[in-house]
Amino acid sequence: MKNPFRAPEDYELYVYSLIEKFPSIKRSTLTFIRLGSTLGRVSGEIHFDNDIRLIVRERVLYNRLPIVLDWYGYEEYRGEEKLYWYDSQPHPGDEELQSTHPHHKHIPPDVKHNRISTANVSFVQPNLPALINEIESL
Repeated sequence: MKNPFRAPEDYELYVYSLIEKFPSIKRSTLTFIRLGSTLGRVSGEIHFDNDIRLIVRERVLYNRLPIVLDWYGYEEYRGEEKLYWYDSQPHPGDEELQSTHPHHKHIPPDVKHNRISTANVSFVQPNLPALINEIESL
């Protein structure tokens, strides 16, 4: 998916219209907060059926075009059980993660230490559609 975001208002509209684009979303508490003339933050939760929720944290840079993320964290829960999470924390010593460095996913059984490469998150394209599609496919 090409990055369609040319201004902070574009990303803000994207965040607030996710619920209209994805009928599987039951409720969203996502907020887009401008932290100055070049930086914004997205945070909150997206709720789905079966007590599934996606916690979203993104740092958005809009000092150049197109808009990019420079940090993110996404956590999926069923009830209080953390199922998995994605983050951009570098692990340069882990050879298995180098193909998508620094993007990776933490998965069971040892969700904190069991990491795999992932190509469905990025700094230069919207991540939420891929994550929502992943939840819908479960």
